Amino acid sequence: MEREATIDKNNIDAFVVQPQAQAPAPVVGAPRLTSASAALLRQIEIVDDHGDRRAIFIPAEHALRVSVDGRQLVTLMTLGARPELLVLGYLCNQGLIDDITEVASIAVDAELTVAIVTSRTGAQGVASRIASRIVSTDHGEGAVFGDLLSRLSAIKIPPAASARISQSTLYRVLETMRQHGGAIHHAAGSVHTCALFHGADLLVSVEDVGRHNALDTIAGWMVLHGVAGADKSLFTTGRLTSEMVMKCAQSGIPIIVSRNGTSALGYEIAARLGMSLFGRAANRRFLCYVGAERFDAEPASGTSSLLDTD
Repeated sequence: MEREATIDKNNIDAFVVQPQAQAPAPVVGAPRLTSASAALLRQIEIVDDHGDRRAIFIPAEHALRVSVDGRQLVTLMTLGARPELLVLGYLCNQGLIDDITEVASIAVDAELTVAIVTSRTGAQGVASRIASRIVSTDHGEGAVFGDLLSRLSAIKIPPAASARISQSTLYRVLETMRQHGGAIHHAAGSVHTCALFHGADLLVSVEDVGRHNALDTIAGWMVLHGVAGADKSLFTTGRLTSEMVMKCAQSGIPIIVSRNGTSALGYEIAARLGMSLFGRAANRRFLCYVGAERFDAEPASGTSSLLDTD
């Protein structure tokens, strides 16, 4: 929802690490990263339904061209909250690198137009995988690679006995996100949010113009700091397509909660890997599509039903 342009657009952030995250220092051998930033909001004048002219904010959007060892790889359309983490997470989630120590540096210019990735091993491995690329029809942002589905057997998700969520914890996650919302969403709308939780504790949240980018940024933060996903859950405002489920699985996150629904392939991948998917989740309503063995129902604390939203 658009808001009156009364906020300081230079004093707002779409990437927030909570104090309880207690992120350690970057892992040994982590790549050198720049700290590029640009305005996240743009002010425009609109005419509303009353015929009045007024100023509002809309999210910025940057075309970030990513090159690896001089070879152009992809252009990511992003808000640009933490572009270096986005690129790092993208490389990991697309299977272009197996370990972040393969990357020497990621440098993003001040205008957020170019991200230059320099590897420690050369571009041969990347080049061989680009040939098998499949581009998603979902805005062209969630590109996957043809061999990702074949790597399902190598993904290890913790057993249900060691990674669970109770109904009361789920309600607390939803209430936290209802209150937290997101600075960009409140100021301008038109963004997706992804958030990493440990139990009911919010650790990291990211807003971006695409849910894939938000999730990749969280993945980048996790691998940079060596944060495991086995005891975590992920909240997203976006729908749970196969790519979103795969990206969570590659980070080892067993539980995903969405305000939206799931696709058939997202459902099948989650079922195959033993993950839990909760969708249409807001306030005290949700659906557990798959993975109910990880869910500790507490019917007395409320009833679950379909929330009629898109």
